[in-house]
Amino acid sequence: MKPVLLSVLALSGLLSTSCRQTTSQAPSQAEINAIGLKRGSITMCGPAQGQKLGTASFGTSCPAAAQPDFNLALSLLHSFEYDEAEKVFARVIAREPGCAMAYWGVAMCSYHPLWTPPSPAELTKGAKAIALAQRLAGKTNREAAYIRALAAFYQDWNRTEHKVRALRFEQAMAAVHAQYPQDSEATLFYALALDAAADPADKTFVKQKKAGFLLQALYPGQPHHPGILHYLIHTYDYPELARLALPAARQYASVAPSSAHALHMPSHIFTRLGLWDECIASNRAATESARCYAASAGLPGHWDEELHGLDYLTYAYLQQGQNQLARAQWQYLDTIRRVSPVNFKVAYAYAAIPARYVLENRLWQQAAHLPRHPGPLDWQQYPWQAGIIHFTRALGQAHLGQPDSARREVAALRGLHSELVRQKDAYKATQVRIQLLAAEAWTLLAEGKAAAAEQRMRQATDLEDHTEKHPVTPGEVLPARELLADMLLQRHRPQEALAAYEANLIKHPNRLNGLRGAATAAAQSGETAKAARYRKQLRKLAPVAPNPEAAAAHLSSYRRP
Repeated sequence: MKPVLLSVLALSGLLSTSCRQTTSQAPSQAEINAIGLKRGSITMCGPAQGQKLGTASFGTSCPAAAQPDFNLALSLLHSFEYDEAEKVFARVIAREPGCAMAYWGVAMCSYHPLWTPPSPAELTKGAKAIALAQRLAGKTNREAAYIRALAAFYQDWNRTEHKVRALRFEQAMAAVHAQYPQDSEATLFYALALDAAADPADKTFVKQKKAGFLLQALYPGQPHHPGILHYLIHTYDYPELARLALPAARQYASVAPSSAHALHMPSHIFTRLGLWDECIASNRAATESARCYAASAGLPGHWDEELHGLDYLTYAYLQQGQNQLARAQWQYLDTIRRVSPVNFKVAYAYAAIPARYVLENRLWQQAAHLPRHPGPLDWQQYPWQAGIIHFTRALGQAHLGQPDSARREVAALRGLHSELVRQKDAYKATQVRIQLLAAEAWTLLAEGKAAAAEQRMRQATDLEDHTEKHPVTPGEVLPARELLADMLLQRHRPQEALAAYEANLIKHPNRLNGLRGAATAAAQSGETAKAARYRKQLRKLAPVAPNPEAAAAHLSSYRRP
């Protein structure tokens, strides 16, 4: 089904027919059990003096005794602590089975708008919960509007593409916001819906800018609201917009330190701005909190949030030339055999952390033979992440002068790209396509076909320029424009290489190899002042020299004929 926007009239009809209140009777225990609610005590790690999750409030028609728990669940929901939020919403349902908004909360916990689309099991749970919320009478008009809006997302979930349903939710929340303009929660969830429905290829950031305008208007009056701070970070998680979120990034962790996700999220902006000390501090705190959560919750193995933070932490260490600490993250990752839940974030970290280390350090021999992590993954379920391994191997083999081996990795990438096209996952297919073009470019160069190699590399660069990174990653494993600059420098065209390095540094400030390449290209171009400036930045960025093996490998990549 093509993602066609519904008209306001059609959407209104859809929502009104989907929310006919048929009875005021509370659901039976069997109906509640059929949802499959997560239950149990709330597990959070943070300050010794109780939970600190910020301040969020939503007045409901449920009995007053349920209001504190509802607000707690809402605060958890705004920090994407979905499992713990669902437990609290379940606690409200256990006490007040007629509380319609508690079922809405469960359905919101199953959506997670900015992550990967919900699984069939999550969609089934959310659809059951929102159906019960729709059925219950006694709701206020405001509550009914929220429930209708979320029902628009779940309707026909097994026959309608996720993107179409996300657009439905955006339009429905726009209607709720228009109907209740003074309701800050309606504004917040509308902003979140805008971010979730934004087109990754839209470089004008129309929806993100609209969301940012709404959130910035709320911020002065509610500086301790976790959702405002959190969504500002996501809204501006783009090179062109990142500086707008820096105040929120520097505040969010202190507002909600009991949330591992809140401790990590500021590093999205720190990464965008090349603020590596702050990024490292953020993810050290987040990974420690995630380990505490896994132990406290009795999870089988490690929590997925820990691996997500490890990827950001590894990336930041590499940008400061702290290879020993970066390597330590990879070695630690190799000890992790059980993760809960196993998902796309876990697969990405397993692939990206070792790939980053060998590629950033130009360790081509290790790159050429990079193994897949023998952890709990079925790699066939994660074509995008598996592509990172093949991309890394192809670059390693091409740089070692082994184009036949590299061709086999290119063929594997082509197969993964075809699989993602078949799955109609356009974003991930594009990401693998970029890697495929770059890997083919360096393979062609190894075969002595320089002109064709440059053409492929420019195609990869143009494609990457028109897409954005996924929130799961701190950045591309290697930026395409930096790879183009490397190729131009290797082909003895330093002035063109310098322009490419500088363009890439605008999007990826304080990237260590970008600065190294720019310094080398500037020196070879005779631009001594510029070369000196980049060397000064390098000394400030990475005062401790990288290990000799990495430095020699890096330089040798520019000395090939």
